[in-house]
Amino acid sequence: MGRPEPAESSELLRRLRLPALRPDLLQQALTHSSYLNENPSARASNERLEFLGDAILGLVVARHLFERLPEAGEGELTRVRAEVVRGSTLARAAARVDLGRYLILGRGEEAAGGRSRDRNLAGALEALIAAVYLDGGLRRAQGFIRRLLKDEIESAIREGARPDPKSSLQHLAQARWHEAPEYVTVADAADAADAPHRRFVVEVKVAGQPLGRGEGRSKREAQQRAAQVALEGLRREEGAACT
Repeated sequence: MGRPEPAESSELLRRLRLPALRPDLLQQALTHSSYLNENPSARASNERLEFLGDAILGLVVARHLFERLPEAGEGELTRVRAEVVRGSTLARAAARVDLGRYLILGRGEEAAGGRSRDRNLAGALEALIAAVYLDGGLRRAQGFIRRLLKDEIESAIREGARPDPKSSLQHLAQARWHEAPEYVTVADAADAADAPHRRFVVEVKVAGQPLGRGEGRSKREAQQRAAQVALEGLRREEGAACT
């Protein structure tokens, strides 16, 4: 998909319940880096907007939880916020408004199923948050976030802070092996000049046994994903042992 037609842009804005948004910001928010790789004349991808949107999202959700949960401590607030802003949560909200349909992708990414990838959906949603902020300020971005993520925020508050994957794996490993998990960075896919877009790959081991790998924009994110993979594998083993 190239630049959205006016009718398509209007349809997306209706889905997002946005009265208006600068066309250049909307286009940039929807443009995946793969499109630039195949169309060098294109102006910019959504990566810079994604970086800004991530920070705005964290601030808005943190303030909302601070107001809604006056008795919660720092640790609980941090865990609930992480549940709301995690990539899978954002991708679910993006899919609800069919955001993938409007992404501007390169042909290779399109053929590889890029319109439904969580990473692409979450990144575009963060970029849209930044676009709304740049166009209308923090108050407008706050309303957009609270409206779009209302169900996810309420669910996280209602269910409470679930233990994050690293904490869960820590408890399981201590109970089973009496050892703590070890996280090893096995790849750092960027150089210092491209630090905002670097990708880390982390492997988690317990008692020398590799249990899972994860990738993320930070070591912490990669560690959490590696821990989640490890937990899912261990739970499958437990289920198989019981049958």
